[in-house]
Amino acid sequence: MKYALRMTEAQRAALRSHLFPGDGNEAAALLLCGRRNGTDRHIFTVRRVVAIPHELCDRRPDRITWPTDYVDTLLQEAYRKGQAIVKAHSHPMDYRRFSSTDDQSDRTLFSSVTSLLDDDLPHASVIMLPDGEMIGRVLGADGKILAPLASIMAIGDEIRMWTTDCRSSAPGGFTMRHAQAFGSGTTEILRSLSVAVIGCSGTGSIVVEQLARLGVGRLLLVDPDTVEEKNLNRILNTGKEDAYLSRPKVHALASAIARMGLGQEVTPVHDNLIKPDIVRAVAECDIVFGCMDGVEGRHMLNRLATFYTMPYFDVGVRLDADGKGGINQIAGAAHYLQPGRSSLLSRGVYDMDRVNAEEIRRTNPELYRRRIREGYLRGVEEDRPAVISVNMFFAALVVNDFLARLHPYRNQANRDYACISASLAEVQFYPEAESAPCQILERHVGRGDVIPLLERPALS
Repeated sequence: MKYALRMTEAQRAALRSHLFPGDGNEAAALLLCGRRNGTDRHIFTVRRVVAIPHELCDRRPDRITWPTDYVDTLLQEAYRKGQAIVKAHSHPMDYRRFSSTDDQSDRTLFSSVTSLLDDDLPHASVIMLPDGEMIGRVLGADGKILAPLASIMAIGDEIRMWTTDCRSSAPGGFTMRHAQAFGSGTTEILRSLSVAVIGCSGTGSIVVEQLARLGVGRLLLVDPDTVEEKNLNRILNTGKEDAYLSRPKVHALASAIARMGLGQEVTPVHDNLIKPDIVRAVAECDIVFGCMDGVEGRHMLNRLATFYTMPYFDVGVRLDADGKGGINQIAGAAHYLQPGRSSLLSRGVYDMDRVNAEEIRRTNPELYRRRIREGYLRGVEEDRPAVISVNMFFAALVVNDFLARLHPYRNQANRDYACISASLAEVQFYPEAESAPCQILERHVGRGDVIPLLERPALS
């Protein structure tokens, strides 16, 4: 079992402001967290930061004691919702490990917490250091230390990540040129990441190729379709034999990654995203890429990334042609979605009428056809033109945006590039800054596992 903690940058900033007030003494806070309680990974997703007032604590440069009333209040909420409690405190003297005083404090606190909640679920304790780095550990029944937190992630205009999840094997010579550009630290983070790619066709296959050769440690590939001859103009690493055998797209890509021999762990899932087990599997990854044409899956993915506090990168391509060789427009966009900020819905990428139409087409084709005939639904566009050179351009755009979030390299701030749209017909880029939070999704940040899943009855 590996454990991780995820929060938004706004939550991290609020935590740091409280933990380092500038007087050189320790401070403390509590984090109420949702969970992704998986079989291989247990992820804590911050819902709320509860600052313990400085004036109520006995604060010194190397220790702190504080009243337990705040824990009692949070325990009632945690008990009702199956949530976790994470203790956070500062080490202003830059002591980069848990002290014996911390050991005693954690044992006392979490033995009480687990006894009162009586659910055998883990909780955690984290330390923030003066430079903002965070380290943590997980505690179980009776305050027993179970394991270190393998990673702590803060998601904002940049993606901050502190990891102890170092792979046993050496990174390999193929990462040497990456390290020359981005440094060994970023290369190691890439090796520690688990990334889900939803949609493995024209843009998805190219995104997968880039992530594999960048050295991402684990890839989860999700797509329900098989290779057809009409796909061969744009899906990397596929051929006529794949089309003849109707090989699942995810299996073709997984085989190609295996042939690379670069040491990745790859999990191909030949199925639709909108199923409970697949939603849970994606939620256990660190990063998600959406490479889908339709809007129902993109809406579900934006919702998933919000509930489980994940960075979500979305890429879309639009090629308008008359079918006779005339091209009106070649355009596309790379979106970066942060939990608690704007969404694809609030940015106007789609509306709920289109989402509902796609859901009806997927679940009840006859009803869909009837409502189209009766004029109640707008038809979902299918079989649009697709060209590999266009897909390559926009797939590279979204992966480079991902790298810019891990290792900022732009001349301007990342906040100015929430969306990067481009027209190849006009040879123009149109960056857009982050906008107002999505009123529909904002309240769901960090909720984690709920019933029904993602509050969608169809996933119950």
